[in-house]
Order: sequence, then structure tokens, then C-alpha cells
Amino acid sequence: MLTAPTRVLTLLAAALLLVVGIVDPVAAEPGEDGGQNLTVRQALDKALAEYNDAKGRLDKSIADQAAINAEMAKTQQHLTELEATAGVVANAAYRGRRVSMANVIIGADNPDTMLHNMVTVEYMLSRDDAQLHELVETRRKLDQQQKDIAAAVANQQAQLKIMEANKKAAEDALRKAGGGGDTSGAPGGGKVTTKPVARNSDGSYPTESCSLDDPTTSGCMSPRMRNAYNEARMAGYTHYTSCYRGGGGGDHPLGKACDFSANATTFVNARATGADKTYGDNLAAWCVANAKNLGVKYVIWYKRIWQPSSGWKSYGGDGTPAGDHYNHVHLSMQ
Repeated sequence: MLTAPTRVLTLLAAALLLVVGIVDPVAAEPGEDGGQNLTVRQALDKALAEYNDAKGRLDKSIADQAAINAEMAKTQQHLTELEATAGVVANAAYRGRRVSMANVIIGADNPDTMLHNMVTVEYMLSRDDAQLHELVETRRKLDQQQKDIAAAVANQQAQLKIMEANKKAAEDALRKAGGGGDTSGAPGGGKVTTKPVARNSDGSYPTESCSLDDPTTSGCMSPRMRNAYNEARMAGYTHYTSCYRGGGGGDHPLGKACDFSANATTFVNARATGADKTYGDNLAAWCVANAKNLGVKYVIWYKRIWQPSSGWKSYGGDGTPAGDHYNHVHLSMQ
């Protein structure tokens, strides 16, 4: 049993550890993303997910338009060549220089000559008809390509409107949560080390569920979250990480978020400094650089939040190292 003086010294030592910011498992553990109002957080998540999908559809449409333009140039060149050939055929027919079956029969001096001439005429007529048919089909193809271009442009305009509306919705939600202001000193310079994840045919992200085992907890995670986690590991970001967290709102219970500690072994109840701060900066920059390939919805680090619609903005938080994300990088996936 501890004596009274010993108990006093133990309590003083514990208090000192808290003051200087040594590990406090309860306080250092990330909670509900800074205590944001659930409705506000849901609005932010919805706006950014819809923005990402609209951006994916826009990018796909622009790529499709470029491909159609390239094919249309080939079609136009082919059409010009066909029109020149068809003009010769039509002109010959107009002037009566095309050999007719009647002329072949009348002009033949023996059955063999007549048969040979008939075969020749049949070939010439077939060739001319094929050229005219190809001309008609090429014109039809060019007309369809022009319609496809117009449809692509209309789709791009629609997606831009959706993106703008969701950008505003995300910024409004962020302001309601106490953030959204301009910020300086955000991390940058991350390198792209990943390949694009699978997309729907229109460029949007497929819907995913919490279907894979979470290697950091006993919970689950979505395929894109698991891919991002593995890619971060391969890129050298191997510090302590916790992903699935049951209960409450946000992306953790959905298996679509991970908290990457700045410290190598645990969450520390203090602002990351020195090598830990550098690690967090580099990781956050990597997440941003690979956002499009991975399907990132947002990144939070050091009281800042990165969104695909607005870039880095200030983050509300709750005044604690964990709530302000001073001790970990939060990554949320589409």
C-alpha cells in the first residue's frame, strides 16, 4: 500500500505529465471530428461527395469530347476525299460517259465480248454505288459526331453548375462549423504515387460499403479507404493509425475515414512539433496530391481542412489537440 507522501508524489507526477502534454489516451484520441454539429457535418459530406462526382463526370466528358474531336477530324478529311470522288462519278453520269448495258449489248461483236463487257459494267456500277453509299454514311457519321460534341458541351455545363452549387454548400457548412476562412502555411508539394481507382462509366465514383476488414481495428472499411491506407503505407506513412470507430456520425462508422497519428506509436495529447509535425505536413500534402486518384473527400490537419472544391481553409475544431487535429491527419474518402 502506498504511503500518504508517496500517493501525493504520484498524483503530482501524473498532473505534470498532463501539463507537459505527454500521452493521455482519452484526451489524445480523436473524437467526433472536432465536435461539429451532426447536421452540418452531413451537409459538408454530401456537398463534397456530389462535387467529386460532378467533377468526375466533367473530366470524363471533356476527355470524350477530345476523342470525338479527333475522330471528327478524320471523318471530315475522309468526307472531303469521298465528295471529290463522288463528284467525278456524278459528272460522268450526267454527261453520259458511263457505259450502259444497252451500249454493251449493241456494241458487242460476239457473245464472249458481250459477256466481258457486261461484267466490267456491273463492276463499275457496283463500285460507283458503293462510293455514293459510303459518302452518305460518312455524312451521317459526321452529323452524329457533331451532335455528340453538342451533348458533351451541354453535359459539361450542367456538371459545372452542380460543382458550383456544391462548392457553395460545402463552404456554407464549413462556416457554420466555425471554419472556412482563408489560411496560410498549408502543406504542399506532395508527390503523386498512386494510380486512379475504378470509376463508373460516367466518371463518378461507385457507391461502396464497409465491406473489408480494417487492419487498424476490429472494424471494417470501404475498398477505397483500404486502398488509400495501403497506398499511404507504401509511400512511407507508417505511423500509428486508427480507422473504424463505431457510433456517432461522420465517416469513421462508415469505414470511410482514418486518423493518421503524427506520432509513431500513439496519439499524443499535444500539438505535433519537430519531426512529428513534418511527418503530418508531408502526409497531408501526399493525401491532397493523390486525392483525385484515391477518391478523397477531405483532409484535416493542424486546424486546417482541404476540400477538392476550395482547397485549404481554416477548421473550427474544439480547442483540443485532437479536436483541432494538431496531433493527427484525418482522411475522409468518397
